[in-house]
Amino acid sequence: MISKLNLENILFLDIETVPEAEHFSDLDETTQTLWEQKSQYQRRDEYTAEEFYDRAGIWAEFGKIVCISVGYFNILNDLRTFRVTSFFGDEDKILKDFKNLLISHFSQTKHLLCAHNGKEFDFPYIARRMIIHNIELPYKLNLFGKKPWEVPHLDTLELWKFGDYKTYTSLKLLTHVLGIPSPKDDIDGSQVGQVYYEENDIDRIIKYCEKDTIAVAQILLRLRGDELLTDDEIIHI
Repeated sequence: MISKLNLENILFLDIETVPEAEHFSDLDETTQTLWEQKSQYQRRDEYTAEEFYDRAGIWAEFGKIVCISVGYFNILNDLRTFRVTSFFGDEDKILKDFKNLLISHFSQTKHLLCAHNGKEFDFPYIARRMIIHNIELPYKLNLFGKKPWEVPHLDTLELWKFGDYKTYTSLKLLTHVLGIPSPKDDIDGSQVGQVYYEENDIDRIIKYCEKDTIAVAQILLRLRGDELLTDDEIIHI
């Protein structure tokens, strides 16, 4: 049961992604053709492949990770803190630093990774980008041969579904209905590419990513019936 989980064994995370190149015209001809084919169903006849390219960050084959934010609980006696930090910069370094964190602090069987819609997006995206960068997958992301109950991933979207597979509930909506401070008070995911390429404001993206990570932890607390984190309990490292 979720109430029996040890919060200190969970690594909460969120990622922010952008198109791998700033402009469609920056892609080589083969990649342009492949993007046109890949996006054909989603854009249909409403947009050209070039007009639709600002959404390329959604796909790991055409996007890249610009920030991974993580958070974890530290509970000592009656003192509870939630520590948040971020990896950013060159994508290869982001992925290697994140992998090192998993290996050094979250590699045991009892450890779990938790994200909102993580099973559909964050976890596979990170794994695919690692393979693209020729980085060997850490145990927590290597799902080959694992049975469903052996996968060390929690997903707050899946927990909220309660077995209902017809519904998608966004992080913004779920925080709203649960009375959790919204992490979307500045930008949302659709604006990250613009902030990254046009404004060159990685600090703004990091702040947004860390808010999402905190929100995921808050949702799990609400699902457990625990008290929400206060600002004093959140420590940015």
